[in-house]
Amino acid sequence: MDKINLNEKLDLFEEYWSPKIIGEVNESYVKVAKLKGEFLWHTHENEDEMFYVLRGLLIIRFRDKDVIINQGEFLIIPKGIEHMPVAEKEVHVMLIEAKTTLNTGDVRNERTVEILEKI
Repeated sequence: MDKINLNEKLDLFEEYWSPKIIGEVNESYVKVAKLKGEFLWHTHENEDEMFYVLRGLLIIRFRDKDVIINQGEFLIIPKGIEHMPVAEKEVHVMLIEAKTTLNTGDVRNERTVEILEKI
């Protein structure tokens, strides 16, 4: 059992929208990611998704509203809800998601990360 320093883990990479595994809890991964710009509209049909903002401000767009998540806040998006994360400036997040969660949900394109890197 080793403690994990989130800032040290985030210093290990630069790329955006590419979550990295930093731990496991039961059947879920604990991930960190750097986000900047707009992602894409997508849905996770079978998994809930949690965004915890470590640094910055993240906007989660839904078809009927936007939710702003400030540093120190989190949002759980229930499975089946279409959404699009937007980071106008660089944002650092921690994600807790089922191991089966694909970052682009029901969409597969150049931003899809099929194999997650553990750091």
